[in-house]
Amino acid sequence: MSINGIMFQYFEWFLSDDGSLWKKLRDDAERLKNIGITAVWIPPAIKGTGSDDVGYGAYDLYDLGEFDQKGTVRTKYGTKEELIQAIDELHKQEIAVYADVVINHKGGGDELQTFTVVEVNPEDRNEIISEPFEIESYTSFTFPGRNGKYSDFKWSWEHFSATDYNHRDPKDAIYVIQGDNKGVNPDDKSVGQQFGNFDFLLYNDIDFKIPDVREEIKKWITWFINETKVDGLRLDAIKHISDWFIKEFIGHIRSEFGEDYFIAGEYSHYEGNDMDTFLHNVEHRLDLFDVVLHYNFRICSLDGPGFDMSKIFDDTIVEKYPELAVTYVNNHDSHLHDDDLYVLDWFKPLAYALILLRKDGYPCIFFGDYFGIEGPNPRDGQQWVIDQLLDVRREFAYGDQEDYFDHESIIAWIRRGDEKNPDGCVVIMSNDEAGDKRIFVGTDYSGSAWYDKLGNIKEEIIIGEDGHANFPVGGGSVSVYLKRV
Repeated sequence: MSINGIMFQYFEWFLSDDGSLWKKLRDDAERLKNIGITAVWIPPAIKGTGSDDVGYGAYDLYDLGEFDQKGTVRTKYGTKEELIQAIDELHKQEIAVYADVVINHKGGGDELQTFTVVEVNPEDRNEIISEPFEIESYTSFTFPGRNGKYSDFKWSWEHFSATDYNHRDPKDAIYVIQGDNKGVNPDDKSVGQQFGNFDFLLYNDIDFKIPDVREEIKKWITWFINETKVDGLRLDAIKHISDWFIKEFIGHIRSEFGEDYFIAGEYSHYEGNDMDTFLHNVEHRLDLFDVVLHYNFRICSLDGPGFDMSKIFDDTIVEKYPELAVTYVNNHDSHLHDDDLYVLDWFKPLAYALILLRKDGYPCIFFGDYFGIEGPNPRDGQQWVIDQLLDVRREFAYGDQEDYFDHESIIAWIRRGDEKNPDGCVVIMSNDEAGDKRIFVGTDYSGSAWYDKLGNIKEEIIIGEDGHANFPVGGGSVSVYLKRV
């Protein structure tokens, strides 16, 4: 990651099913470069269950919009050729590309198969609630449209650990597949322990205990990186994949593409979750999206003055593991679950200042927060304010950082600048009433005028002879002060 690098998540859930995203991304590459973006996270590029699949209903990992399968050649985002063109254009602009990788499950099987399962309690997957019985499910993946190109591996029920579909009975249920080295295992601590054992997420859950499966997945990722030339990976749903395989998978990738190959994982948070154990088990070899910080943002956006801003970073990944944290405000999942996840609009400027203008963390901007969100609950983007913060990150947010996190509602920090960017910036925010904070800027700045880049405070601030000044902030607002040239 470059100094003050910025990732941009270039998709949201409700994009139109028109195959235009890769073209839009290609055409947008130069502008992304100009606003300071150094890496783009693209959605899953593989063929899903249909043209409208966001990419997480993974059907054929080798079909990047090349074969007529599931009623479409293109994916939701375009064709393989358009994907490669977009990546090439981003590389011309010196922007890295991180691909979303979905290896936890497969959806959209080609043929029904019959096999034995037990049903488990969705709230406690270690509790078996039926005798063994047979079901029919779409667990045969033969990929007829691809006809063996790139790989002749065919998936069958033996390659999965569980499924959620029974053709004989369409009720919602979780069926754990029975067989050699299969079945419920309460001693398995290698996956998230929410619901007793959170190995199963959806569709047909891949069984990584099978050597052929592990080898096929590793073969595929080597092919995928070589084929697309992507610079890094975002691993989806790693809470549901055995940590020992994540470690093995990362080891394979780094042995093929170098120790600096970028890998970040999505490990969703829940109460009682211990990411320290997971990071230890994978030898701290990947970054994690800071879902704890995201939840703190969400709670503060709901509670306003009920949230203690001085504790906004408590227990977060960026606090514990600053070199491994990808910080973010919202993502493609957030607005699907407004009751749980979405950071409300009033707090977004504060949250983006907290990830873009501080020393630690690798910030990621969400497409929906920047451009807006389509779908049943459309929202406008906040492009102007994010652009202002990007300007500050690019030009001023450098050097040492001193925090003024000494109040439950009003917090601030100063970046001191560096040799190339000497003046730095002062950031102050409030989740309650208006106020101010006395901050030491430095006696070298005595008499200098500072202004709010965001325009929320109109008057200039003059630094006193002792190098201090009182920097004001509006209620429920953020101000970013720069030295007037």
